Amino acid sequence: MDATYLPYALLAMGAYALVSPLMRVATTGPNAVPSDVAVVISNTLLIGMAIGVLAYTGQGFTEHLGSPKLLHVLAAGVFLGIGILALYRSLALGPVSVVTPIFAMFLVFSSVIGFLFLGESFTARKALGIVFAALSVYLVSGS
Repeated sequence: MDATYLPYALLAMGAYALVSPLMRVATTGPNAVPSDVAVVISNTLLIGMAIGVLAYTGQGFTEHLGSPKLLHVLAAGVFLGIGILALYRSLALGPVSVVTPIFAMFLVFSSVIGFLFLGESFTARKALGIVFAALSVYLVSGS
């Protein structure tokens, strides 16, 4: 199996580990930034960074606007927007130690969708991982 994706996955994990704590600090207390404003600011930065990557790598943009898979990209964008808006709002209202594990359950649900609809392999080990993930969220998010 080609594991060239692993460094990116590890980088994503490390970067995402900082998002919730930073947003919690930014959206609470004195001089708090409203969560919806934080979404716009942080995602504007994301768009700028993505455009920089496109420019650096020489990837085209407009030729993909006619792709039959563009609807999937747009749908993913809608769900990403809903998810980020809800995450930032929940971080403004609740503790990182509860919000983030609940949010992270998207990993389990995405895996299940992969098994059920994308033909990805389902094993006893993966099933056990899902059970442990759900159990850990229950344990971490309790009072």
